[in-house]
Amino acid sequence: MQELERITARRSELDTRAEELAKQLQEVQAEREELLIAERVLNRLAEQDRAAAEAAATVAPTPARVAGRAVLLIPHRSENPDEAALPADYRKILAIVRAADGPVQVRAVGEELGLQVTVRGKLEPLRAKMTKLADRGWLRKRGDGRFTARS
Repeated sequence: MQELERITARRSELDTRAEELAKQLQEVQAEREELLIAERVLNRLAEQDRAAAEAAATVAPTPARVAGRAVLLIPHRSENPDEAALPADYRKILAIVRAADGPVQVRAVGEELGLQVTVRGKLEPLRAKMTKLADRGWLRKRGDGRFTARS
């Protein structure tokens, strides 16, 4: 009889353990399902971010407001530079610098654009545009103040 009681007690212990394991298994399965859903959401968000970045790279610059005035945003140059993203006057500047035999001064670009180069105030906005193009990777500004095109 003693052996029968031991068997019954052991079976009761195993039943209790089996219930605990079944409960743990349900918790693990529920957590796995939550992680699967989270993984799907993160993948969708990453796809949307990639699509938004690609769209932003191909879209023309949008006007922004600075101090109440409309200004165009100049995008940074990427691995696949798309000059169509630049405003027309910036594209003209790039074309002039590329067509030059070597480094060009702002004055030379101003002459090509038909600006009054004898008036210093007329060249400063052009210098600012060329510096902005250099800051964004479209041109290279040398130490002597001249500009060259990036290849």
